Amino acid sequence: MKNFGRFVAVAASMLVAVNPAMAAEAGEAVASGDAMKGLAAGLGLGIAAAGGAFGQSKAIAAGLEGIGRNPGAAGQIKGSLIIGLVLIESLVIYSLVVSLGLLGKF
Repeated sequence: MKNFGRFVAVAASMLVAVNPAMAAEAGEAVASGDAMKGLAAGLGLGIAAAGGAFGQSKAIAAGLEGIGRNPGAAGQIKGSLIIGLVLIESLVIYSLVVSLGLLGKF
């Protein structure tokens, strides 16, 4: 949980730092919507990948712990683990599809 708090702190500081960086000088045009879409797509995909990796690591740890406690059920645990990992990874792929849709790359 300590690492999650650090992640939230780093993400919040990045969001605070982006605001002045995107500020326009006097007489310059405001950042276009395309730049904001690119930022949203990149940030959203990064958060989804980090969340997916965290979820997969927790699932694998729990699966291996279950196999260690009951080696006779390794086949059933392995099957359920693979299905769970596929479902977690599909959420990251959905995020990729949404990000590409925001950028108009279809």
